Amino acid sequence: MKRPTIADVARRAGVSKGAVSYALNGQPGVSDATRQRILAIAQEIGFNPNSAARALSGASANAVGLALCRPARILGIEPFYMELISGVEAELSARSYALTLQVVANPEAEIAVYRRWWGERRVDGVFVCDLRLDDRRVPVLEELHLPAVVIGGPGHSGGLAHVWSDDAAALTEAVEYLVALGHRRIARVGGLPGLLHTEIRTEAFGTVCRQLGLERTVTVSSDYSGEEGARATRRLLSSADRPTAIVYDNDVMAIAGLSVAQEMGLGVPNDVSIVAWDDSPLCQLVHPSLTALSRDIPAYGAHAAGRLLAAIAGKPLGDYQDDTAHLIPRGSTAPPRHP
Repeated sequence: MKRPTIADVARRAGVSKGAVSYALNGQPGVSDATRQRILAIAQEIGFNPNSAARALSGASANAVGLALCRPARILGIEPFYMELISGVEAELSARSYALTLQVVANPEAEIAVYRRWWGERRVDGVFVCDLRLDDRRVPVLEELHLPAVVIGGPGHSGGLAHVWSDDAAALTEAVEYLVALGHRRIARVGGLPGLLHTEIRTEAFGTVCRQLGLERTVTVSSDYSGEEGARATRRLLSSADRPTAIVYDNDVMAIAGLSVAQEMGLGVPNDVSIVAWDDSPLCQLVHPSLTALSRDIPAYGAHAAGRLLAAIAGKPLGDYQDDTAHLIPRGSTAPPRHP
């Protein structure tokens, strides 16, 4: 878990530590070409001159990082992340650790944040969320030897420890329940394509629908926002062969879908049943209350935080499977009026 030091920069550049110090601090004593080479190497390995003294002291940051590649406007209304962070904070505060949160625009910016945090000794470890297929962040974190715990999976996390929940099993339970009610035309409003958990849910939805002999099923991609959830719902319910049930990948989109159905004069649940993923208080505040796939998200965050602190302490970690979300039937699901 060695962080980059001034000696590492000097060795890579083939110069003395004094020359590196001159270059990084803008002092005379090195040529412009050497200065530029040293600055490029320092940036490449994540060494920041502003934290050189701290790096030499070997002090712990007593903080962990969470960089999220999501639009800030979506994070502000996403109950999942608020509950996850509350669980993380509960575990960290008990150990006198702080959480550093940063919203980034793309995976490249996220990787740059990791390099800067690690080089500047701002954090002792990081959480990795929204795992992607062939995720570019994983090999970078392994190369940096930055302690990390992936929240999500399974798979695609390389040698990094991860905490995950069985999304495929949860989605299968929801579809089997709807079929037991008599639904044969089921749609799903999914999350961002390319995210591992989105792809797992999409594959599970297709598999269980085929196993149950459902032919008129469809998944529409979205971005987890209420606006996109409403737009997807309006398109589905305006089709000639509209679904009698819709499963949403989060509660915000499900609530937006409920509003659209009522706006179009359709009864919930008689004309269309609605199932939300990740139960939250919002699901019980609307009318009818939403059937939801529920799990203890604060506990999920606390488990991830506990394992990250263990990784920082140098303890060997395996993967941890958290509880699978389970279905809680409420007023938004019922047998279809017209199967």
